[in-house]
Amino acid sequence: MDELIVNIFIGKDSLIQLSLFLSSNSFSQIFVLVDENTREHCYPRLVSLLPTHHLIQIKSGEQNKTLDTCELIWSKLTNENADRNSLLINLGGGVIGDMGGFAAACYKRGLKFINLPTTLLAMVDASVGGKTGIDFMCFKNQIGLFNEPEAIFIQTDFLNTLPERQLKSGFAEVIKHYLIADKDAFKAIGNSVDWNSVVERNVKIKSLFVKQDPHEHNIRKALNFGHTIGHAIESYFLKKEVDELLHGEAIAVGMICESFISKKLNLITEEELRSISKVVLSYFQLPLLPVVDFSQLLELIKQDKKGKAQQNQFSLLKEIGNYSINNSVEGNVIIESFNYYNKLLA
Repeated sequence: MDELIVNIFIGKDSLIQLSLFLSSNSFSQIFVLVDENTREHCYPRLVSLLPTHHLIQIKSGEQNKTLDTCELIWSKLTNENADRNSLLINLGGGVIGDMGGFAAACYKRGLKFINLPTTLLAMVDASVGGKTGIDFMCFKNQIGLFNEPEAIFIQTDFLNTLPERQLKSGFAEVIKHYLIADKDAFKAIGNSVDWNSVVERNVKIKSLFVKQDPHEHNIRKALNFGHTIGHAIESYFLKKEVDELLHGEAIAVGMICESFISKKLNLITEEELRSISKVVLSYFQLPLLPVVDFSQLLELIKQDKKGKAQQNQFSLLKEIGNYSINNSVEGNVIIESFNYYNKLLA
């Protein structure tokens, strides 16, 4: 895959490539980071391929993507005398990949790591591009840095271990990639799915943006379509400690709202807005946004990392299959988008 920025292996041979990678490098120690789910469902398929290693288990869920959990990881590495020639294998979804990469980058100023994504979300998005980080004060990825893994090994058979809701959550990022970069693929959504092909196409799309703009100064911002509002909604639910809202579900809400804003700014047509809303709602069971807390959502949006000089900066759609970055959006337009979304669910 010639557009990729690191070695990425996808499909049935990926675990064979993992074995070759481990045997061709002389790591002083190997650590495998798992949660209770990947330890039960994914680690058994991996263990026979691994040399002697240490297992580090953390609790699953976005609510555990914190400094406290990083301390647990760092304590295990320290107690086992891990050095900078050790390797950390992140076996899990977006939380494991984000936090494992961050913990590796900080430990002794840099520990090598690789990603073995086990969820669709991680395969098509979170494991690719070098973004690592943790949540802080309930703000998504508030503390983090860019740090590329040594390689990424994507075994799509791991998708068979996922509950349907988790699989659909990951599909939100697939829809996002198609909306910003592949009009034909968006039109084909709903046809039969070959996961290897879907993952490969999405990895290529993301890698094209990342290769041209590794640190998100320019066009890589397009990948944040749906995320300015989506992350605010996800943070809101984390703060309220109400029914869990998965990352992809929050991004689905964000894509509908930000598509409305794109229409409001005359970037897309009414027909395109209806088409996007219909596709997104066909995949997700989404909650109403609480009208009484719209002001809270606006405050959370101000924490978005693309924001500039107190302005709300959005990555929007120019049309289906194309994007527009660095759009300033007034608060009243954002609230209009919340109302549009709520009316769709009424």
